[in-house]
Amino acid sequence: MKSQLLRNDPSASVAGRAAGLTLVELLVAMTIGLVLIIGATQVYVDSSKAYGINEATARLQENARYALSVLEPDIRMSGYWGLTNVSDGITGIAQPTDAQSALGAPAASTCGVNFPLLLGFPVQGTNNAYTATCAANSAAMPNADTITVRRASTIIVPPATASGPLRICSTRTSGLLVTDITGSFCQGVNAQINNLIVNLYYVDQSSSQAGVPSLRRKALNAGPAFQDDEIVPGVEDLQVQYGVDLSGGFGAASEYLNAGAALTNLLTPPPPTTPAQIVAVRIWLLVRSDAPEAGFTDDRIYEYGDRLLPGTTGDLTNAADNTKAYQPSLSADNSFTGVKHYRRLLVSKTIRLRNALQL
Repeated sequence: MKSQLLRNDPSASVAGRAAGLTLVELLVAMTIGLVLIIGATQVYVDSSKAYGINEATARLQENARYALSVLEPDIRMSGYWGLTNVSDGITGIAQPTDAQSALGAPAASTCGVNFPLLLGFPVQGTNNAYTATCAANSAAMPNADTITVRRASTIIVPPATASGPLRICSTRTSGLLVTDITGSFCQGVNAQINNLIVNLYYVDQSSSQAGVPSLRRKALNAGPAFQDDEIVPGVEDLQVQYGVDLSGGFGAASEYLNAGAALTNLLTPPPPTTPAQIVAVRIWLLVRSDAPEAGFTDDRIYEYGDRLLPGTTGDLTNAADNTKAYQPSLSADNSFTGVKHYRRLLVSKTIRLRNALQL
C-alpha cells in the first residue's frame, strides 16, 4: 500500500528523475572530457617535442664548445719550441722539398715526407681537401679543410727520461730535434727537453656512432708514430683561414687567406725587410645533431669560410661545389636519415697565436 502511494505521488517521481543524467547531459559531459583529454595530450606532445628540440640544441652547443676547447689552446700554442722561439735555430728540422730524414722515420713519416719535422710551419693547412698520406679513419670529408699544429709540449721532460719519442732540446739561443736525449746538448745544464707535438685535425665521414661524421686528429705519439683519435662526433665541416701580418711584425692580421694558400714574403731565412707571418687562425665548425628529426627540414643557408654565395649546394662531398654556400634542404636524399633532416649549429672562432714573433 505504501509503495502504491509513492508511485502515485508526483513529487516522488520528480525527485527520482532529478537524481540521474539525461542522455544529452551525458553526451555533453563526454564531449567536454574528450576535449580536455585531447588538449592535455596536445600539450604533452608539444612539450615533448620542445624538450627534444631543446635537448638536441643543447647537445649541439655542447659538442661545439668541446671541439673549440680542444682546437683553441693547441692552435694558440703553435710555434712554441721550449726556451727558443725561432724554429730556424733548431737543428734537425726539415723543409718540404728535403729528402726524407732518418729522424723519427719511418713511423713518423707516415702522414707525409718529413711531416713532423716541418717546424718552419707551426700551423699548416689544406683547403677543401685531405692530402695526408696516412689514411683517414673511415673516409675524410673531401671538401673539408684540415689544419696541422706543430709545437713543443708545455710539460718539461726530466733529463733522466728514456729516449724514444721525437723531442726538442732547447736553450735560449738554439735547439735540437732528436729521439736520443742522452747527448751532451740535451743533458746540458742550460737545456730544456720537451716532447714534440704534431696534431693533424680533419673531418671524417664516420665516427663511433654509425653514419655520423666526426672531428678527428692524427696525433704524433711515443712510437714515434701517428695515432688516430676521435675528438667529437657530429662535426660535419671544418673551414680554416690564416690571419697574415704583412706589416713587418706588428702582430695584427692584415688579411685572411684560405688554408693552404701560397704565402709569400714569409719569415724565412734570409728574412725580408718586412717579413710576413701567420699571427692568427680563424676556424668554422659546422656541427649537426646525432640523429635526424621527424618532420624537420633544415632549409637554412650556411655561408662561412670560402663557402659563399652566390650559389648553394646540398652536398658537402661534391668537389665541384666546394666553394658554394651549404643548404641541406637541397640534398637529393629524401630518406628519413638524409642530411636535410638534421639540426645544425655553425660556430666560428678567431685564435691569436701566442708565439708569433714581434719584430
